[in-house]
Amino acid sequence: MSEVYAARRTRLRDYCNAGGSAAALVSRPANVRYLAGAAPHGAVLLLGRTEEQDLLVRAGPTADRPTQERPDEALRVQTLPGAGGGDPAVAAAGIAASQGADSLAVEEHHLTVARHRALGSVAPRLRLAGLGSAVEQLRVVKDEEEISCLRIGAEIADQALGELLESILVGRTERHLALELERRLVDHGADGPAFPTSVATGPNAGRPGHRPTDRRVEEGDFLSVCLGATYRGYRCEIGRTFVIGTAPADWQIELYDLVFAAQRAGRESLVPGAACRDVDRAARQVLDSAGYTEGLTVLTGHGVGLEIDEDPQLSPAAMGKLDACVPVTVEPGVHLPGRGGVRIDDTLVVRPEADGGPELLTITTKELLAL
Repeated sequence: MSEVYAARRTRLRDYCNAGGSAAALVSRPANVRYLAGAAPHGAVLLLGRTEEQDLLVRAGPTADRPTQERPDEALRVQTLPGAGGGDPAVAAAGIAASQGADSLAVEEHHLTVARHRALGSVAPRLRLAGLGSAVEQLRVVKDEEEISCLRIGAEIADQALGELLESILVGRTERHLALELERRLVDHGADGPAFPTSVATGPNAGRPGHRPTDRRVEEGDFLSVCLGATYRGYRCEIGRTFVIGTAPADWQIELYDLVFAAQRAGRESLVPGAACRDVDRAARQVLDSAGYTEGLTVLTGHGVGLEIDEDPQLSPAAMGKLDACVPVTVEPGVHLPGRGGVRIDDTLVVRPEADGGPELLTITTKELLAL
């Protein structure tokens, strides 16, 4: 993998050189991990004018910060002395100045004002420039190794959800079910959950971002679940909705079929070159045409990777187009206040038609099951 990380750093170096910056300081943890192979707590990556000058700077280890991740073996690592060891970003700025750099591109969207001032204080002759979202943009298109990690994470999430569906659900609380799902994720090999697991029943079902409560599952409820697994740092997600105990009511079937149609329309729009806003529109107009204009979520989906919510965004105002090998979610839903609702969420990878079209990573059935 060393050559992969080196190639990523070279691409960023070329970007910085084109923008007039001799060096760059990467501080956002996911971006550090992407470029260095690991992101120990608080570590930063100093990108020099040459590969030999690249340096991972981290604070000294403490008892409550175990360091199990291994950075790229070809990358030099400098550990600051003592427990805590000071601020790695400030130390890196000083190192850049000592290497003769006259400018340093920094991730202003991640640094605090105080930290930005500290960088200027330690190296007053160093011109600080904005790196913008350059690393985030490099991360959008995944290589096959990254997609493999997402695929394994999706398999783990599918396993955990499938096992839960085979258990007795009536009478158990949302909170208990969410905790059980997260335990099952780890049991099957996940680093941990990709985000706090959402389990919603009855009137809570279908509500985006619902935090599990002590409400108990009842006969006839909609049950909506959204969970994700992290595997080797990569995060995916899946969301499904079921009916508890009895055959679904007519209104539940109608609402489910509608959301399923919207989700299918979004999935089928995932082709290289498609405008992000057009994918959103494909799913959204199915729900709009049925009269569910109010209360829809602000986006239909988003990218996933080292973070659970990355670019691209599939929303009405989204800019840009999809490329091949971009993993995204498609997750439309409808929530009816006081009654509940439906959410269906998949993680897919954009692929050209010649390669079979979008690759579905989360394969748990989307049939409306009565559990």
